[in-house]
Amino acid sequence: MGEWITLDTHYGPVRAWQATPEGKPRGGLVVIQEIFGANPHIRAVADDYAAKGYAVLAPSFFDLADSAPDSTEPPELPYDSDGVAAGLAMVGELGVEKALEIVRAAASRLAPAGKVGTVGYCWGGSIALLSALRLGLPSVSYYGARNVKYLDETPKAPVMFHFGAQDKSIPPEAIKAHREKLPQMATFVYPADHAFNRSVGHAYDPDSAHLALERTLDFFAEHLG
Repeated sequence: MGEWITLDTHYGPVRAWQATPEGKPRGGLVVIQEIFGANPHIRAVADDYAAKGYAVLAPSFFDLADSAPDSTEPPELPYDSDGVAAGLAMVGELGVEKALEIVRAAASRLAPAGKVGTVGYCWGGSIALLSALRLGLPSVSYYGARNVKYLDETPKAPVMFHFGAQDKSIPPEAIKAHREKLPQMATFVYPADHAFNRSVGHAYDPDSAHLALERTLDFFAEHLG
């Protein structure tokens, strides 16, 4: 269903997985990766949203990281301690402004499809929040552990939050802060761990992932079409 294309950004070219729906798109959607890259799982997420009617781009954000390998293939990291360390390093090198520039470029590319939103996971969940706060894109944030420091900003678009009750990286007081500082936004908690939506790995919780996806699709149906 999908293929790699190239986005032009202020900081240089970025590859993005493009997944196209059959027929007229309901809208556009930017899928924002975890710290492991635009890997097969993220591309499958993009393909699934395209199957549900959205024109989708899943950028390879790490293309702009200083330590990204010079390769014909977008950077992908393993789901282990080395992958986590490398991913955190590249997230630090990338920074928020470059990440949002990539989202902005992807959203611009998707504009012919209609209204555009974002959905992000882990690190991408916090970039999704910032996409709503600063870029005005309706967004869904899955277990964004970096969210709290941005909650005092005034949103330019609606955002929905999904968290796992067993996620040690996001304590209950952090979830409470979302409800207190952004009470107008829906915040959901599931009996699951961090990365409960990732279909590969020990943390996957199919019941929680299914319910979160239903709520996410309702959100996008309301705000994108």
